[in-house]
Amino acid sequence: MSMMPDPTFYPSPRMAMQAAPERIAYVSLLNVGKNGKRDAMGVIDVHPRSSTYGQFVGQVDFPHDNNELHHFGWNACSACLCRKTRTRIWSGRYLIVPGIGSSRIHILDTKVDPHHPKIVKAIEPEEFIKKTGYTSPHTIHCGPDGIYGSALGSASATGLAASS
Repeated sequence: MSMMPDPTFYPSPRMAMQAAPERIAYVSLLNVGKNGKRDAMGVIDVHPRSSTYGQFVGQVDFPHDNNELHHFGWNACSACLCRKTRTRIWSGRYLIVPGIGSSRIHILDTKVDPHHPKIVKAIEPEEFIKKTGYTSPHTIHCGPDGIYGSALGSASATGLAASS
């Protein structure tokens, strides 16, 4: 089996700038206040020649309150092209979406229907805290050896804490 990287991975920023532009964009839709709505991930058409350019063309609602979705990222990206990589993940298929309010991380599959991503896994707060010792995951980024994340608080309350 030949392992070829995702065609949207580029070995240099110059090559990425010369590539075709994105056709859709994923944006966090945050619930503000106690209005009964939940956070969601919106999908916007960003292809200038499309009849739905600049419009929402899809959305996935999150199942829990108080997520406060934050800096999400892909499971794999151009950083995976590093020669030192040990990972066999060669496709940017999954969006990893942290929630600083809930300490929950959602995994969205964008491959089957990019306009309507599906939540395929949720890492619950208890699991995240037990495995990392941190709370309030903030930023996700892929790299040559795996997925990296930062958090705002520690489970022992000795670090910065997200206030509620």
